[in-house]
Amino acid sequence: MADPLHAPPPAVIALPAEIDMANAGRVGDELGSVLALGVRTVIVDMTATTFCDSSGISMLVRARKQAAATRTQLRLVVPCAAVLRALTLVQMDALLPIYPTLREALAATPAPGPHHAPADPGPATPGDATASRQADRTGD
Repeated sequence: MADPLHAPPPAVIALPAEIDMANAGRVGDELGSVLALGVRTVIVDMTATTFCDSSGISMLVRARKQAAATRTQLRLVVPCAAVLRALTLVQMDALLPIYPTLREALAATPAPGPHHAPADPGPATPGDATASRQADRTGD
């Protein structure tokens, strides 16, 4: 069993001010290369990010799948209300832990649950997750 006192520090990757179809692929490649390093926790720092379109959200979904496959915890830092609204609208907050500050993301301890899901975590699209959550709320 790994000693939590000697665990490597989280890797932090800062994302740009805007993430859209013009740069989402490059940003995703950079994030993927950090995930491939074998670290246990990667913090995606979106402190500077003020815009994230569906290309950026798709990139984050792919990164989450890669993190799950390597048993890496992926955490997001999203202080911008507009970006947070876009991510919660598609229920990314159900897939990844989201923190308002880098300090809080760094201080967080890994918790069991959906953020440590196996490589095949279930619904493949945010819409599927929405239907699943609505069924849970209604008791269906």
